[in-house]
Amino acid sequence: MNFSDTAWQIFNTSIEDYHVLDNIETPINNPFPNDSLERILYAKNWIDTVQWHLEDIIRDENIDPVNALQLKRMIDASNQKRTDLVEFIDSWFLDKYKDITPKTDAKINTETPAWAVDRLSILSLKVYHMSLEAHRESASEEHRLNCQKKLDVLLDQKQDLSTSIGQLLTDIENGDIKMKVYKQMKMYNDESLNPILYQKEQK
Repeated sequence: MNFSDTAWQIFNTSIEDYHVLDNIETPINNPFPNDSLERILYAKNWIDTVQWHLEDIIRDENIDPVNALQLKRMIDASNQKRTDLVEFIDSWFLDKYKDITPKTDAKINTETPAWAVDRLSILSLKVYHMSLEAHRESASEEHRLNCQKKLDVLLDQKQDLSTSIGQLLTDIENGDIKMKVYKQMKMYNDESLNPILYQKEQK
């Protein structure tokens, strides 16, 4: 099984595990060994899955404003964890390919392996939930057919993205692409970089 297929399988395991209780407060119970890439991938998708449902909840038009603010804080924290974990996955790839010398004409890709994996994780959630809608008995036939068409597109995207990830990793291994990672430098959670936060501290 290639990397993309393995990641997809792990992502779907995470999604299925979450939906046993379907509760954002459910603690993660990662089944994979410590220090394994599989464990990291499961944790990555678990964050994405919880955030998916946080985003659903906060869009309730009748939500209490206090609860909405609390959820917004949770989403911000989740986004930071997501970014940190993506960068950690890229560090894993950097270590994996540390002994590979890129060719003199090696190209630089617009996207690192981990950010491509991030897209695959989100895509697995789209496929899962669109499949639910395509088969929801309480929905109209028109709704199910429209969702099936969207699901077909998502599955096509999954195939293309999986292929692209495989090609990217092969090109890095062969020295045809130079792996270069930039930190995201997110500023909104940093008390020294967000003016709203550091001006508050100075008052």
